[in-house]
Amino acid sequence: MTEALIGEAPRLAAVNSLMAAIADTGRDARRGGYSRPVYSSAELELREWFVAEATSRGLAVERDANGVIWAWWDLPAGHDAAADGADPRAGALVTGSHLDSVPGGGPFDGPLGVASALAAFDVLAAREAAGTLARRRAFAIAVFPEEEGSAFGVACLGSRLITGAIDPVRALNLKDERGTTFAEASRAIGLDPDAMGRDELALSRIGDFVELHVEQGRGLNTEEYTDAAGRGPAVAVASSILGHGRWRLSFTGQGNHAGTTLMTDRADPMIAASQAVLAIRSTGAAQPGARATVGRLEPVPGGTNVIASRVDLWMDVRHADDAVTAALVTQIHEQAQRIAALEGCSVELTEESLSATVHFDASLTRALAASTARTIPGAPALATGAGHDAGVLAAEVPTGMLFVRNPSGISHSPEEYVEDDDATAGTAALADALEDLL
Repeated sequence: MTEALIGEAPRLAAVNSLMAAIADTGRDARRGGYSRPVYSSAELELREWFVAEATSRGLAVERDANGVIWAWWDLPAGHDAAADGADPRAGALVTGSHLDSVPGGGPFDGPLGVASALAAFDVLAAREAAGTLARRRAFAIAVFPEEEGSAFGVACLGSRLITGAIDPVRALNLKDERGTTFAEASRAIGLDPDAMGRDELALSRIGDFVELHVEQGRGLNTEEYTDAAGRGPAVAVASSILGHGRWRLSFTGQGNHAGTTLMTDRADPMIAASQAVLAIRSTGAAQPGARATVGRLEPVPGGTNVIASRVDLWMDVRHADDAVTAALVTQIHEQAQRIAALEGCSVELTEESLSATVHFDASLTRALAASTARTIPGAPALATGAGHDAGVLAAEVPTGMLFVRNPSGISHSPEEYVEDDDATAGTAALADALEDLL
């Protein structure tokens, strides 16, 4: 850490106390880790926590029509940026992340980016007060809803709505596992479903978007970057996000009694779905650089002594080449059709979400690399296989990302981890990057 940053250490380390303050929110006793689906009591508690923290810092907090929370650090009155009557928030610098989680997820995926943004703001405000920071544009921290898609099935739903990447009618009709629509869930927290959709004002106010996130892999712990002690650098700059999507395979057979139906008389969709799971794994493994995963399977009606009438299987397929991703899904569908036919069943494929490979804005990425190098010498550029709101926003505005080292290399799991010193270093890198961009 540089001499200047040493003097700011208490403000930078505040990221750890902020994370500690929410460490008990949304704990999942059954799965381990945290379950914080969007608009659940746990996620709403975290949103209230953020609003309280932002308000205590004098930030102007707003919630937009799509459920995104914005905490604004406006330019001083009379600043040249607003002299011509234009929106003083136009072209602002924005950072932030999300607060929802996957079922049984880790503590850092999402909240680390929000807590780091708050701590970085503290550093920037102190620098402005000391006369070492002269801002040229407004600044905001944004919290996006339903990034994980764990409640309504579509990842990055808030950023997709803002950018128009999803039809609001489709979004509003999405249902959670209890059958509650996204429209109903949104209305329950005071949002107007009829007002949801592409938000030109919000987009015009994002000049650059920088998202800090826990690394969701082992990139910073590979031999290429680790030192003699086996420790990698604390921070990396993101280069790209692999193209990825989610699909549902619905196998339909004949529901029946488990005790009275002979094995030879069955059309069991569970058997077809089980064989499809293995086929999906084999197909993904055969394609270099691909990922193909089945993380959820639901039989209907789901009784122990009942042959299912339908089994829904959700798969996640990813590859850096979007054409390869499409070919893999086609191949898997064809295999599933053959498997289903052999079991006397049928199968239907439904695309639930799809995101193309994203290469982050080159100019912004270079700026992040330059500022990060001052704080974290040797910080590498890393591609990621995980999706983020920054990836969705990249189609509309310049975006970039910083990753903080995860020594476990594990994410979407209770074993996800960030050391306090690395979280502090990540906040320092974020603060320096934001200062350069402001």
